[in-house]
Amino acid sequence: MIATDARVLAAARAIGARHGVDYTNDAAVTALFAERQGAMRATQRGWLAWIGGLTLTAGVVLPVTATELPERTAKSALLVTGVLLVVAVASLTALCVRWKRELTHPALTGYREVLGVARAHGLPLTHVPAWLEGRASGGSGKGWAPIPTYPSVEPMRVAPSQPMEIPPKPAAVTQYEEMADAGGWHDETGCLLLLAGLIGAGWAWSQDVPLAYGLLALIPLAIVVWMAGSRQGDEKQALRAEAETYVRAVAAAQAAGARGPELSPVLKKLLDE
Repeated sequence: MIATDARVLAAARAIGARHGVDYTNDAAVTALFAERQGAMRATQRGWLAWIGGLTLTAGVVLPVTATELPERTAKSALLVTGVLLVVAVASLTALCVRWKRELTHPALTGYREVLGVARAHGLPLTHVPAWLEGRASGGSGKGWAPIPTYPSVEPMRVAPSQPMEIPPKPAAVTQYEEMADAGGWHDETGCLLLLAGLIGAGWAWSQDVPLAYGLLALIPLAIVVWMAGSRQGDEKQALRAEAETYVRAVAAAQAAGARGPELSPVLKKLLDE
């Protein structure tokens, strides 16, 4: 995209030199995204998240249970509640600070600058991942680190060329859109069936109820459910690969100036990832 305007290309190289990243190299940008997105996800799953979540839950539940305790014990419980809530707030605040520090990493800040320069020069931004701006996935509001706004510059005049067309959507991509949110229940259902079969067999043995041994039939049924879920997962993974290829092709065509229908929310989610 930025290579179509020499001014933007020069600005991208200057910004890249300042931040130590070659923003004109797609492979380098892809590696940067993978590294920084992984770092941001790690902050949301670290020990601060666990401590904050657990202490907040305990701090909310404890006052409710304290009403059933003797007065002296209840006062002690309320004191502990205050400590838990202080720890929860401190942990979650520190977590937010660490997450924002990762979001404003110099390499990501530089890339947002490049996007801002490209937008100011009239180049279309086909898709900006929600996480790059600190927005919730699928959110449309202003994030914690939006693309900077610069004064508009007159677009560079170029000789008209044959416009690039949006590639047709393969049937596999349509199928992926239909089943992307399907499934997910096989593991839980299989576990429940297995548990019910084992409990039924145990009850039949302890209470001497031979008919209850029929519940053992739930065990092979659980295996069938698990196998169906595994097949669906494999099929979805294969279709996802097709969808990712299509989404990348559409993004490249749009960056070259092609116009077409907006991607569905399911396919936009692939771009965000």
